[in-house]
Amino acid sequence: MGEKLGVYIHIPFCKAKCDYCDFYSLPDREGAMDGYLKALTAHIREAAPLAKGWQVDTVYIGGGTPTVFGGKRLTALIKEVKRRFEVTRDAEITCEANPESADRKLLSAIRRAGVNRLSLGMQSACDGELHAVHRLHDFAQVTQAVSDARRARFKNLSLDLIYGLPGQTMASWQKSVEAALALEPEHLSCYGLKVEPGTALDGRVTRGEILPDDDLQADMYLWMVERLEAAGYPQYEISNFAKPGFQSRHNLKYWMGKPYLGFGSAAHSDFGGRRYSFVRDLDKYVGGILGGGSVIDESELIPRRERGGEYLMLRLRTVRGIEEWEYRREFSMNFDPLEQKLEEYERQGWAAKRDRRWHLTARGFLISNQLIGDLMVIQEAATLENTLPKLRAEGTFLKEK
Repeated sequence: MGEKLGVYIHIPFCKAKCDYCDFYSLPDREGAMDGYLKALTAHIREAAPLAKGWQVDTVYIGGGTPTVFGGKRLTALIKEVKRRFEVTRDAEITCEANPESADRKLLSAIRRAGVNRLSLGMQSACDGELHAVHRLHDFAQVTQAVSDARRARFKNLSLDLIYGLPGQTMASWQKSVEAALALEPEHLSCYGLKVEPGTALDGRVTRGEILPDDDLQADMYLWMVERLEAAGYPQYEISNFAKPGFQSRHNLKYWMGKPYLGFGSAAHSDFGGRRYSFVRDLDKYVGGILGGGSVIDESELIPRRERGGEYLMLRLRTVRGIEEWEYRREFSMNFDPLEQKLEEYERQGWAAKRDRRWHLTARGFLISNQLIGDLMVIQEAATLENTLPKLRAEGTFLKEK
């Protein structure tokens, strides 16, 4: 049996740019879609031989808004992936969608092509909150898209929600969560709003617009975690909740440090010990692929030591967390200094240990960047402490004058 691999495909097209979005997405570029499809299929055809012997068990089509790419183009893309890669029979194939571009005809087409998981950008059940960030849909379109997805025989549906939106209150957030639960999805992704530099929302905040503060967002988050657990959606990652058996297998690859290949402008890959990304420019990407030029934006070989840092950073985003002997075995590094810090976190209610595995609690997830950052500083110090005697023994350091 071959090793398992994920495939990510980036579709940058959108009908409009949401105020908070800093992903590589492009409105008003419908005329470039056919050329982009041609470039993607050529890129897939060219790269597939590198993955000979690997089995693709997850495919994720993200964006942008993939559903504005159209059913025929998405179908052609999926067929090309299946033609060029060894895709397992039980592969999870996800496509992102927005309610205004997810009609039944399109959903039926991509379901027949093999898409078996739909990730729908609901964001809120309150029309005023949606319009405040220039989302194009209203909640009625969400319910229609969910109905159409079920009629198209999607049995794995994920809904995205955002807390911290302009004008949002605890009551309106609770309304959105309850509305999402009433739609009975298998999975929920619930993200705190981030004001990214250069976005339209950043400009609004700079001009004085007030958003829900950190304390309110923390209350929203903690209420949500408890409510979704009670509703049968246990948390498995900082922002992700699922009925048993419906965790996103593709996204788990990222958090578990598993290999994946990306295709498309701005897509990232982690394969063969190297991480690389493609140019964040649609025209340069298409021209490079079809004209035989370079499309690599960044590329680096990831040493084992850095993988150890990623283990902490990514695994501690999940409720599975980290484990001492797993860490020692994979990276040959001392776990004791980390455990001492984790025990300190446990006393603060930020971490817990279960079945020999350490994970952050819901309160720990709220400040995970700080907690994980502190652990990585400790890891770096411990690594340096172990390395210095060896370097001295090898005569790497010059004697002190």
